[in-house]
Amino acid sequence: MTSSAGEPGTGVSVGRARPGPVTPTRLVVRTVPIDDPGDLPALLPAVDDPLCWLRGDEGMVGWGVAAQAEFRGADRFADADSWWTRTCGTAVVRDEVDRPGTGPVAFGSFAFTDRESSLLTVPEVVVGRWNGHAWLTIAGTPEVLPMGEVPVPGAARPAAPARLAFADGARNGSAWMGVVADAVRRICAGELDKVVLARDLIATAAEPVDLRYPVSRLVQRYPACWTYCVQGLVGATPELLVRLSGGLVTSRVLAGTIRRTGDDAHDLALAASLARSSKDLEEHEYAVQSVATSLAPHCTGMNVPDGPFVLHLPNVMHLATDVTGVLRDDVSVLRLAGALHPSAAVCGTPTGAAQALIAEAEGMSRGRYAGPVGWIGAGGDGEFGIALRCAQRDPHDPSRLRLFAGCGIVAGSDPAAELAESVAKTVPMRDALALD
Repeated sequence: MTSSAGEPGTGVSVGRARPGPVTPTRLVVRTVPIDDPGDLPALLPAVDDPLCWLRGDEGMVGWGVAAQAEFRGADRFADADSWWTRTCGTAVVRDEVDRPGTGPVAFGSFAFTDRESSLLTVPEVVVGRWNGHAWLTIAGTPEVLPMGEVPVPGAARPAAPARLAFADGARNGSAWMGVVADAVRRICAGELDKVVLARDLIATAAEPVDLRYPVSRLVQRYPACWTYCVQGLVGATPELLVRLSGGLVTSRVLAGTIRRTGDDAHDLALAASLARSSKDLEEHEYAVQSVATSLAPHCTGMNVPDGPFVLHLPNVMHLATDVTGVLRDDVSVLRLAGALHPSAAVCGTPTGAAQALIAEAEGMSRGRYAGPVGWIGAGGDGEFGIALRCAQRDPHDPSRLRLFAGCGIVAGSDPAAELAESVAKTVPMRDALALD
């Protein structure tokens, strides 16, 4: 798609809900400090596409569209970075807070493959809180610059989806286990070392789903995860693909999973078995090396721990490793996300062979599942997680969502165990959509 500005691979719109791509015009952005706004998800108005990036009680919520661009193709991250640099370079900015997340901010969600749409959105309104500081950012073009105050919480709260029903997606459990078994056979035959296979689940409600409802529940139930909502993709990911902050690069790698039982003593024993599992350690090592290799050209002083730790979440436990480094070159968090995607944690090893098997075996489009999702600021700093534990609302039918879950398959994988793991990974979104 080409905009009227002549940017290859990019569709651009700026301002309020204008039809079709238009030539970008200068943004005016102002950030001011505010008193503590309280519950951030409660500030979101009833809009079709609320925006958020939250962890615990910190992060940002946003709404409206001051500027937006769509990207496709193998160069989508570079194209997005170039568009963002140009947008910020011409913006008129007054930032009275000057902290991460203030000034111009774009929320982004990128497709797993280069054949589908990826997006950056600059909200008209952002309310944020980080490290004891709260702020309000207003953005727009001069002729449509929105004005106003932070909405007051306590308006009509979002309702749970009515008469929610779940159904198998592309493959039922039995068929998916057959796909896993075939992947194990091919791994044992030496065609590849690891592949991450995903499956989907269809959720249908009687009325359009208000995405503010799952956002609020995910924030409450998974405070250690990054809860996101960008262009109808909503979820809570435990995996931080990359953070760039003041020249420090961080990536949290997860691979190797075991389901929790709810019995603390038993779960501790399971955590110990996970930390000793040769199958899970092998899967984890592929993922860590994938990230370290991709970051190495951009970083100095990298720290790659010798072994993982066990990350405890409410429903599952993961082997986890935090890889860090000091930025070597002048690249943005978007460029780093592009260098890292797709990592072995969501694709496999070798990358090309794993991508080919995914395209052949899954029988579905991943869309923006397992792609980078997060935000970027004007200076290039920001955070992008991997879009896991998520649901994508159907753009043509807002009462329908696709839930996704994926599992890393290696030579020692058991199809029945992988199916059980995939079921466990859909629990956060299933519970987030359901009525207690």
